[in-house]
Amino acid sequence: MTAPLFAPVSLLRKAVLAAGLSAALLSAAPAFAEDTPAPTGTITMQGRGEVSVAPDMAVITASVLTTGKSTPDVLAENSAAIAKVIEALKANGIEAKDIQTQGFGIFPRYDHSKDSSSQPDIAGYEVRNGVEVKIRDLAKLGSVLTLVVESGANSVDSTRFEVSNADEVLDEARKKAVEAALHKAEIFAAAAGVELGAIADITEDGIEMPRPYMMRAEGMIMSKSADVPIEAGEETISASVTIRWTLK
Repeated sequence: MTAPLFAPVSLLRKAVLAAGLSAALLSAAPAFAEDTPAPTGTITMQGRGEVSVAPDMAVITASVLTTGKSTPDVLAENSAAIAKVIEALKANGIEAKDIQTQGFGIFPRYDHSKDSSSQPDIAGYEVRNGVEVKIRDLAKLGSVLTLVVESGANSVDSTRFEVSNADEVLDEARKKAVEAALHKAEIFAAAAGVELGAIADITEDGIEMPRPYMMRAEGMIMSKSADVPIEAGEETISASVTIRWTLK
């Protein structure tokens, strides 16, 4: 049987429509590519800002350590001693809100003189009780340190200096960190012959606040002595950021 010389009209129509659709897609492709924004480069810089400021406050921790055979006796002796320290602080202008109990504990003391293979006996007990004192006038720090020891504390565990407006100082350091990152980015962009665009992202890498200055005085004898000499110096608060810009 001989095949027909011409395809049915319906098949011809489908072929024409398919060819037209292909041509339309090909002609639209360049226009679509032109609408797609070209990828932009980026530049990333880190910045660090520091602000040095003189501290205007101090916090000390002083303790009373007592030992003895009987727990009730040791506790009573320790309580009387720490109460005397607190009374002396209040009598010298330290407000109750600036005095806080710190590090109270009762611990057994063991006798290790026997054979190490046997369980050591309890030789007595140790009671420690302390106070954390906030001193808002640094001019009084030396006299307060002397006072707590003279009134019965036999350990000054730590002394640290603080800045009352630390949050404000930290915000200033953050601004300086951003400025430092921007300054470096502008230099690199100018050298490369490009311009900075919008900020793509910004991350705070970390902050550094003043660390406590530790000063211990276990069992020191300061009765009738001159005030402890103290120099507060300066504290440094810093912040670090990482910023990424797009390039024009």
